Amino acid sequence: MIGIFGGTFDPVHYGHLRSALEVKTIFDLREVRLIPSAQPPHRQQPTTSALMRMEMLKLAIKNQAGLLVDAREINREGPSYMLDTLTSLRHEFTTEPLLLFIGSDAFNQLTTWYKWQQLFDHAHIIVLTRPGFDSQILDDFFTERLTNKSTELAHNLAGKLYFQQVSQLDISASAIRKMITEQQDPGFLLPDTVIAYIRQHRLYQRQ
Repeated sequence: MIGIFGGTFDPVHYGHLRSALEVKTIFDLREVRLIPSAQPPHRQQPTTSALMRMEMLKLAIKNQAGLLVDAREINREGPSYMLDTLTSLRHEFTTEPLLLFIGSDAFNQLTTWYKWQQLFDHAHIIVLTRPGFDSQILDDFFTERLTNKSTELAHNLAGKLYFQQVSQLDISASAIRKMITEQQDPGFLLPDTVIAYIRQHRLYQRQ
């Protein structure tokens, strides 16, 4: 099985990395692909270029077996719709289940995504939750796909909805950017190699 993490990664931090590492182990994934969004359709365009965000991601996971950076959204023109990304991955991996990991906040907004129902044609959707998370009442579309058996993910290529608790770290990229703008030290929130890159290129500095 292959895991998929999308995001702006502006910048990547230990909250992203810890979740990716945990789910790789929990679901016994062959690999986890971290896919930086070039033109995120559901949020403001990042001020940092997609190439720089990808470079920070590469630095963060260097020498970490099973985690890799996938540049397909950066190499594709137009808005970075997840449906297009999953369609492309499904053409590449025709016989392996794909697991798309999203946070609970993103799941609550899923019905606003581009052709969101079709995401299930190409992948399972795994919602990462914090301890104490209480899922909202699901409509019939979701309840028909909901499973609490992880074995069903391995036995089907796509189409299931699954909730998985992880020890999510309360770290946000926006808070890190604010710290750097205010000349505070973001140490221990993201890898030192990423901090060095940010300082070298003077990212997130006050204009």
